[in-house]
Amino acid sequence: MAFIYDFLHGDKRRKPLPAKKKDELPHVRLGMTYKEWHDQAKGRHTWRNRRWAFLIFINLLFVVSFTFDLGLLEGSLSGSRLLGLYLMDPFNSTQELAIGATKGYIPHLTTNFWTGFITILVFYWLVGGRAFCSWVCPYHFFAEWGEKFHDYWIKKRKIKEKTYDITVKYVFWIGFILLALLTGELVFENLNPVGILSRSIIYGPGLALIWVVALLAYEVIGVKRFWCRYVCPIGVTYSFIGELSPINIKFELDKCGHCRDCQDVCLVPHELWFVKKGAATREVHYTGGDCTKCGLCIDACPGGSLSYGIRDSDLIFKS
Repeated sequence: MAFIYDFLHGDKRRKPLPAKKKDELPHVRLGMTYKEWHDQAKGRHTWRNRRWAFLIFINLLFVVSFTFDLGLLEGSLSGSRLLGLYLMDPFNSTQELAIGATKGYIPHLTTNFWTGFITILVFYWLVGGRAFCSWVCPYHFFAEWGEKFHDYWIKKRKIKEKTYDITVKYVFWIGFILLALLTGELVFENLNPVGILSRSIIYGPGLALIWVVALLAYEVIGVKRFWCRYVCPIGVTYSFIGELSPINIKFELDKCGHCRDCQDVCLVPHELWFVKKGAATREVHYTGGDCTKCGLCIDACPGGSLSYGIRDSDLIFKS
């Protein structure tokens, strides 16, 4: 299948398809002006609203379960139980396995550990890896609002846009694993804004929340989405899982007008490299493991060229 080739070699290495001519653009084919076509998606926030509602619901479920001792969703996002079924953060689990491999206690890990780890792996493989980031993670929710303030200050020319090489996140991922190996402890959990925020929401705030506020402040006035894009090893772990996920954002070239509004709102814009005019190497593309499946690009697209889809389903049904 084509996705195996893409995973091993990358779509970018293929020869780009010829750029569309003017009469092939969707607004021309529909007999509309570009403005009429473009304004079709103006103010549309369908998937964002659904996602925010689900994220708030999941995090409030922890609170309600703890407050009323219901046993529905216990613990926090670092490790929890859903109706008695254990769920383990995959990066914490990876650190535990790394430590266990050096200290020889992997054979003694409990059934609950393996159940929680495997359940999360299978679930997020199915729904798309970093879907956790935009649909569940409370830090992501606040970081999205931080991005709005950041963009406002950029527009007002109060600050300048700064970026780092996206691959620096792999250095942090390896670094935190090495720290776990050297210390025998889950060092990352002391800095993890996801776990800190989750516990603060459920059990009440502590001093560690100062670190989260400082991090969000830096993202507003410094580097946009610094933690999520360049540091977070949880997101990197989910991106590994998402590389082979069947559910992705599907892009159809024939419906694209190359306005690139989708890339402007994208939380990981490098995933939508194929929307640039003359960049696409296939008629149908799918986003990769870094995509958070947030749906912002779907809402922003006036031509409907982006949608949730099953990877390579177009090839399966044609054959």
